[in-house]
Amino acid sequence: MSVLFFFLFPMMRQLLLLTSLLLTFAPSARAQQTITGSIRFGGLVRDYRLYVPKAYDGTRPVPLLLNLHGFGSNASEQEQYGDFRAIADTANFLVVHPNGTVGATGQRFWNTFLPYAAGGPDDVGFLGALIDSLSAKYRVNQQRLYSTGMSNGGFMSYELACRLNSRIAAIASVTGSMIASHLDACTPVRAVPVLEIHGTADATVPYQGNGNFVPIPDLVAAWAQRNGCNPTPVITQVPNINTTDGSTAERQVFSGGRNGSVVEHYRIIGGGHTWPGAPVNIGVTNRDIDASKVVWQFLRRYQLGGLITATSAATRPNSAELLLAPNPARNQVSIRSTLGPLESGRVRVADAAGRTVPATFRRGTDGGLLLSTAGWAAGSYWLRAEVKGRTLYRQLLKTAE
Repeated sequence: MSVLFFFLFPMMRQLLLLTSLLLTFAPSARAQQTITGSIRFGGLVRDYRLYVPKAYDGTRPVPLLLNLHGFGSNASEQEQYGDFRAIADTANFLVVHPNGTVGATGQRFWNTFLPYAAGGPDDVGFLGALIDSLSAKYRVNQQRLYSTGMSNGGFMSYELACRLNSRIAAIASVTGSMIASHLDACTPVRAVPVLEIHGTADATVPYQGNGNFVPIPDLVAAWAQRNGCNPTPVITQVPNINTTDGSTAERQVFSGGRNGSVVEHYRIIGGGHTWPGAPVNIGVTNRDIDASKVVWQFLRRYQLGGLITATSAATRPNSAELLLAPNPARNQVSIRSTLGPLESGRVRVADAAGRTVPATFRRGTDGGLLLSTAGWAAGSYWLRAEVKGRTLYRQLLKTAE
């Protein structure tokens, strides 16, 4: 069954290895900002590469993008093949390239192809734990966590949209899909904006499906229905600026979903199992769009609550008047306000999906409120407090106990 998955051709591996060596030994700022790390999860040491952009200075929270490799590839190759580093330098977001586990064939993969009952690595749990680990070291905007990936990494991004729904704001898949049983079992509690980029001549993850992989037209239609979008997309032709790449492109937009969500699909007519705009060709690679730019332009519009607007809670300036310590928290957090004393009856807690969370308070020795977070699931929460006629908001990150 491995022939159905994404393998990097030998020529591509040689080119990427050469690029990697040049980046390693060249005295560039970019190479100095790539950090390798690991965490222990599920009894295994799982490693990753984190790109910290030039614009990051730690003074304010920034978005985090998971960029997931394909079957048989790895973090280093995906960092170069589906490259977001130059974009991150100007847009100021962190990009993490995790490694999947090594399977029986000796190739790295994400556990997305088997029925859930078959078990295997808990990659959803691992990626959630990785987000927690990075959030403890860097200022990460928990309302703006995104996932993208190539092939098997695209499959994994859909898994996160289904099963880490309370944390991942939006996803983008390049040449990925879902298996039918996983799509049937997917019941997100909130609308997740989705972008799918896929070639009609993809022989690895066929555009029309293969009995196991869901056909791409059916996949985008299913997500449009889940999000409450208009079932009929608006279709526009992408200008054919490169007439020698063997492909053209059209953009389909299913709009009108809940909380401003949409489903978008770039149909690469004649395109292969490739990342449009990639630095190397491993098949018919479209040059009319740059997939990395298209992906970020799509993802950046969203936070957990929907479209980012000037009046959204994440951008309200009065959040500085509600103080939490520690944040991230494990079992307990102290809450104070610069405006005056807080009353427990005027403080509310909601999870990332907007659902009210039962909260237990007691008065601290400093006059603030102590909120118990013991037993809460790890993730992002919002506190809402009314003080002297004003409504204050603050984000709280709960780490695993």
